[in-house]
Amino acid sequence: MSIPLKHFKKGSPKPELPDDGVLRFYSMRFCPYSERAALVLAAKKIPHHKVYIDLSEKPDWYTDYSPLGKVPAIQLTALDGQPALVESLVIAEYLDEQYAEHKLFPVDPLQKALDKILIERLAPAVSAVYPVFFTTNPPEDALQKFETALDVFEEEISKRGTPYFGGQQIGMVDYMLWPWFERFPALKHVLAEKYELDKERFANLLKWRDLVAQDEAVQQVALDSGVHAKFMFTRQEGKPNYDVAFEPLSNL
Repeated sequence: MSIPLKHFKKGSPKPELPDDGVLRFYSMRFCPYSERAALVLAAKKIPHHKVYIDLSEKPDWYTDYSPLGKVPAIQLTALDGQPALVESLVIAEYLDEQYAEHKLFPVDPLQKALDKILIERLAPAVSAVYPVFFTTNPPEDALQKFETALDVFEEEISKRGTPYFGGQQIGMVDYMLWPWFERFPALKHVLAEKYELDKERFANLLKWRDLVAQDEAVQQVALDSGVHAKFMFTRQEGKPNYDVAFEPLSNL
């Protein structure tokens, strides 16, 4: 049974899904929070059915799985009542504990707590760069604030002294941060000045970004910066086209 490769919107009938006990993953292809869950699913090789949701015109039936209409959501069809979980970090931690053969969070409770705090510290960078991505008149100091917020991560990866924030191997903290670092290179497409992060100021952070980009799960899930830019332009025009994600890169 094939699920159409599109974002379901208002008026769309609920997709027909097999009653096979396989986890169902509700997502939006350009949502970084959805990508967090997608990365964990890929890293742990967890079988799942994907259903993409149009966030501008959500189908009425979607609130059955996500009461606030947010993505991501996962439906646990193998369990009694087929409960659904929402919020990217909640989903990531549940999957890490339920599929424990390949742990992504640290076993040490303190390090796990510190990694969760670091994940939350990305918020100022996201807030600063968001209007640059999605509006045509961002604040003049947006990029300055964005870079200042990223200094925290350059300092942290340098202090940890390991290839990944998670240590010698890629971990949950790396996967939770990655979706935004995947999108940051789109700035060279959406800005006239072809902006890129300073290679000296963010030397270790950029090494980390290049290393994570080679990870198997990341390569399965990530989109090219040009695809992200194409979507950003549709957002700037007030006509978000989520299905741009499924167009061949040569069409962009």
